[in-house]
Amino acid sequence: MIKKDRAKEIHVRLIKRYPSPKAALTWSNPWELLIATALSAQCTDERVNKVTPVFFERWPEIEDCANADVTDIEEVVRSTGFFRNKAKNAKAAAQRVMNEYGGVVPQTMEDLITLGGVARKTASIVLSNAFGINEGIAVDTHVKRLAFRMGLTTKTDPLHVEKDLMPLYPREAWGDINHRLVYFGREVCPARKPKCDICELNDICPKKGVK
Repeated sequence: MIKKDRAKEIHVRLIKRYPSPKAALTWSNPWELLIATALSAQCTDERVNKVTPVFFERWPEIEDCANADVTDIEEVVRSTGFFRNKAKNAKAAAQRVMNEYGGVVPQTMEDLITLGGVARKTASIVLSNAFGINEGIAVDTHVKRLAFRMGLTTKTDPLHVEKDLMPLYPREAWGDINHRLVYFGREVCPARKPKCDICELNDICPKKGVK
């Protein structure tokens, strides 16, 4: 099976498993999603969902975060790991949104990646989930691992993986591709001991790198 056909069949089967996937992070507006996604780096969504209610109770508006003492932010986000960088980036992002974008989270990839701590993955998630704009496929550890195992890429760098994946799927599906692969990676195809015996992709997956 050629890669394009395999990608299409993977998509069809994952749609059956996850017909209406949603982000596992809890959020109610673009700024909350941006902060939650940034905090999720090297951290579980479950942990982030415990931290963000405290964060947004303390600093409910972007302006509040922009004016916050970075050491206070550090204490709130400490349990998410890399808390000093995350706190610094959250404050810097808030300040830039206030100073350059009139207190409104921008809606383009070019603008979003100028914010502190926001790279393509976070920007893609914010754009697709908060604004319905698909500018890329967010590649996290799950997406990178599954794309390689399923033979959809030979790359390991997230930017190169993304470039390999985008031509394989219709643009309107780019946001949901991330959600479906993340959930599938957690439930069926983890880094260690993938559950190939119960996997609905078993017959078409080349299982690259699986011992």
